[in-house]
Amino acid sequence: MSTHTSADARAAARSGALMALASMFCVQLGVVAAFSVFDQIGPDGAAWLRLSWAGLIFLVLVRPRPRQLARRDLLACLALGVVTAFITILFMYAVERIPVGTASALEFLGPLGVAVLRSRNRRAALWPVLALIGVLMLTEPWRSTVDPIGVAYALGAAACWAMYILLTQRVGDAVSGMQGLAISMPVAAVVATAVLGGSVIPDLTWQHALIGLGLAILLPVIPFALEMMALRRMTTASFGTLMALEPAMALLLGLVILSQQPGVLPVIGILFVVAAGIGAERTGARDEDRAPPDPDGEHRDTDPGYVVP
Repeated sequence: MSTHTSADARAAARSGALMALASMFCVQLGVVAAFSVFDQIGPDGAAWLRLSWAGLIFLVLVRPRPRQLARRDLLACLALGVVTAFITILFMYAVERIPVGTASALEFLGPLGVAVLRSRNRRAALWPVLALIGVLMLTEPWRSTVDPIGVAYALGAAACWAMYILLTQRVGDAVSGMQGLAISMPVAAVVATAVLGGSVIPDLTWQHALIGLGLAILLPVIPFALEMMALRRMTTASFGTLMALEPAMALLLGLVILSQQPGVLPVIGILFVVAAGIGAERTGARDEDRAPPDPDGEHRDTDPGYVVP
């Protein structure tokens, strides 16, 4: 590998990391904003409105062309839409029941699992143990103070987030521009309508619709676009690792904006989860032995880690 190519890979990894950080901030700000209006639209209303608006925005701005895609690429886009819907729905229900920082730390187990499973370092098996200790400190099951249903919602969102990372890289590698999101987000809107529409639409007002538009821009429109671009420049392992900062960011925003003050043990637990994520890091750049550059200078992974049959 030439020095020039290696430098390009590092530059791509840095730009991808900045995109991922910006995405994380938008995600957590969007979660906090949604939580603050739960009394008006509820978690189901927040989930449905943001997904519906996001689907419409991508349809209008990008104008997807699904007929131009290969069958397996189209199936990957459809699968990404389904997973996206359930991430949003499950996480909104989680933060209704448990603190934002706790929900984000539990949800982060998904990216952590991706980072560990995709890592070539044998010591990576240590990090799930550290994360498990952190989760036990967060949830304190011996005290029965955390809503178990909220924990279950957050763990469901974690499983969906792991699939989302793999599918986003798969779609980003196979589909040019924002075409993948322009297909997956309307699918997510349809899924959300099927699951939540019956309870939300009858009580919908124009005020609620405008609130939903603002929520959709914060999450998922801006962050999902940033994540797709970031995953074109980073490995799934390094992206999942970088997401370790998200629980800490959620804890800080929850404290500053929502005045959610965690106890000492949950704070230590979040630090354990963050440490597990950082420890799971392998590298920041896509592996170029497997990723020949495309014409626009980005590096594509010939084995993106998830293939839809």
